[in-house]
Amino acid sequence: MEDGGWVYVRQPTEKDQWNPSSMEAESSTPQPLKITFTEPAKHWTDALPIGNGRLGAMVWGGVVSETLQLNEDTLWTGTPSNYTNTSAPEVLSEVRKLVDDGKYAEATAEAVKLTGNPAEVYQLLGDLKLEFDASHLTFAEETYHRELDLDTATVRVKYSVGDVEFTREHFASNPNQVIVTKISGSKPGSLSFSVSLDSKLYHHSYINGKSQIIMEGSCPGKRIPPAVDANDEPKGIQFSAVLDLQISDDRGVIHILDDKQLRVEGSDWAVLLLVASSSFDGPFTKPSDSKRNPTSESLSALKPMRDLSYYDLYAHHLDDYQNLFHRVSLQLMKNLKNNKSNGSLELKKLARSVTGLYLKGSEDNMVSTAARVKSFQTDEDPSLVELLFQYGRYLLISCSRPRTQVANLQGLWNKDIQPKWDGAPHLNINLEMNYWPSLPCNLSECQEPLFDFISSLSTNGRKTAEVNYEANGWVVHHKSDIWAKSSADQGDVEWALWPMGGAWLCTHIWDHYAYTMDKDFLKVKAYPLLDGCASFLLDWLIEGRGGYLETNPSTSPEHNFVAPDGKPACVSYSSTMDMAIIREVFAAVVSAAEVLDRDEDELVERVRLALPRLYPTKISGDGSIMEWAQDFGDADVHHRHLSHLFGLFPGHTITVEKAPDLCQAAEISLYKRGEDGPGWSTTWKAALWARLDNSEHAYRMVKKLINLVDPDNEEPFEGGLYSNLFAAHPPFQIDANFGFTAAVSEMLVQSTIKDLYFLPALPRDKWANGCVKGLKARGAVTVSICWKEGDLHEVGLWSKEQNSLKRLHYRGTIVTASILSGIIYTFNAQLKCVKTCSL
Repeated sequence: MEDGGWVYVRQPTEKDQWNPSSMEAESSTPQPLKITFTEPAKHWTDALPIGNGRLGAMVWGGVVSETLQLNEDTLWTGTPSNYTNTSAPEVLSEVRKLVDDGKYAEATAEAVKLTGNPAEVYQLLGDLKLEFDASHLTFAEETYHRELDLDTATVRVKYSVGDVEFTREHFASNPNQVIVTKISGSKPGSLSFSVSLDSKLYHHSYINGKSQIIMEGSCPGKRIPPAVDANDEPKGIQFSAVLDLQISDDRGVIHILDDKQLRVEGSDWAVLLLVASSSFDGPFTKPSDSKRNPTSESLSALKPMRDLSYYDLYAHHLDDYQNLFHRVSLQLMKNLKNNKSNGSLELKKLARSVTGLYLKGSEDNMVSTAARVKSFQTDEDPSLVELLFQYGRYLLISCSRPRTQVANLQGLWNKDIQPKWDGAPHLNINLEMNYWPSLPCNLSECQEPLFDFISSLSTNGRKTAEVNYEANGWVVHHKSDIWAKSSADQGDVEWALWPMGGAWLCTHIWDHYAYTMDKDFLKVKAYPLLDGCASFLLDWLIEGRGGYLETNPSTSPEHNFVAPDGKPACVSYSSTMDMAIIREVFAAVVSAAEVLDRDEDELVERVRLALPRLYPTKISGDGSIMEWAQDFGDADVHHRHLSHLFGLFPGHTITVEKAPDLCQAAEISLYKRGEDGPGWSTTWKAALWARLDNSEHAYRMVKKLINLVDPDNEEPFEGGLYSNLFAAHPPFQIDANFGFTAAVSEMLVQSTIKDLYFLPALPRDKWANGCVKGLKARGAVTVSICWKEGDLHEVGLWSKEQNSLKRLHYRGTIVTASILSGIIYTFNAQLKCVKTCSL
């Protein structure tokens, strides 16, 4: 493999073994899965993200001065804390009494006493800075090209200075836990630059040996701006980053500058290896008690890499990353009858895209991705939808891997010591949305950090439940941090007092089983957490009006209502979201108990008795779903949250087949909320419309998101995309990127453990032709679908280990199919099995 021109042939994956008959249709060159620029980044949201789950970088692509802004996912302010409040039970009793008396505004005011201390803050690692000589000021602007190749998880920068072409490649390797940069010039001895490490946090840097820079520093031990005076001696998490520099053997020299910088002169190429570590030793260990030595760990991580070539590291990276990324492919095309094509489905396009043959040079002059986003409102290019769909998968692979921290509000990437909303996991939609695509989009391993996080939350949450609420089990509220904060956050009651965070997370635990059918996971990991969550919910529910069990106090996340006395309030009882989440958790407990033969457990019997007594979802006077137990007036009719529609999506209690009246009410609710809102709200609406089988409105939300945001003139709550395809609230929040990917999958495939629904919300006039391969469905089934001119063409189904009966649904046709493990089944448009073969 040489710089600038190379060929990589991808190894086939499981999904490649299903090939529909129409794959022999006419050939077409697929649009590469690349985010491209024709100039260096001017804003952080122009930079390109790479990550290995734990380490991340934003690559700016500057010519004279280049910056890789660095992150390590365990760098947070603070230390473990006490998440209990001994005065809470007395306050809780008073709040409940006020709610019972209909004094909702007074209950809201009193409930402030149930809130706690603020969560801690996600930090940054620092910057890797490259400075090139003055000749680079005269680079030929027309030669500049910067790209993120999703197929290889590699950022490339190219430009020419005179007759020398300079190339940089950046990737973050998970198997070797290193960020790798290779810089080269097309002429021997043409490469000269200096490199240094810096950070906004308290730190110091020094040279180790002749070719390494070590940066050591600390995060603040408290939620305050970090100290810059060494005498302040920060007591927080300690960190270290080590940069190792290698150059060509026969040409070039490395100089040491000021004991902090390295200078390369006259080399052919240079390879930079960046590793980092921290003293974080779990959420229950104080940084001062940690025995970890970040510098020693970083140097040890580097040692075996000294014997590996750049190409060895790159091969390790590709094998690891592509094993995940290549599981799913998506091709979308417009109506071909209106094009010059002969009308046959261009599925050969998909066939070529999954062979993995990528040649240098053919795409260098592509229009920038920002320009494609800008033109989407008129051209509605379906290949941009493909790119954004796969970008969500790329980002999840890059920021959430086994043994890393959960994807936070910005995934992994952060440039600030005080990021918006602390960069913390928010459990009232944002953290859950981060993981919506993991199961249907065939990245179940990327969920593992979520389960580890839930386990930690349950430990602290058990103390919070016992002391604050005098309840069994465990509870978590709307916001947390690396220390597994479980108590209510400090702030407005409308968002801080919401003890349903752990319950919502538990629906992900059950869904993981539903998709994988992993009984060991259900028994060892999932059921103990479900048990503890259900125990708390049973104790949290109290006897209420009309013989129902109710929650009190209760809020609908971040939304206020107008009480009957005309006063604004947010605290009442039995919000629709509370009941919907509890209903999902209780149903999961009952189902899990059946699988594990625990039907006779006392807890399961209590759950069964409680289920029919949960306050039902009701329809308001205007035909919409009531957000609260009473038909209060909306303080904000167009509020960004869709909390009262949880039962439709991501929940499963409101379905077109079983609850058509509630589905009609949900539709009215969506019209009532409107289409405007931040990015995550837009993608939630897309998924909700998909669950209603409404392709027109689901697509309208897809289109709504694909609007270019100017970071110099952004408006809060307007949504859209930045030039690097990061989703905007604004500012940047990563959840909408994941929500988009999940919503598109919902438009193409929906499932229960027993049912598969094909193309339920396909926008036939926008994506008239296409093929998706490798999606996952509940019941441990892999699904591939091709369609022509808006109609189903072929379906491929297979399961590695499960034998099952599935009901296949397509436009009112229902067919029962027996799916045996290890066999690929191909069904035609009439859902008739026309072919089988071994997996």
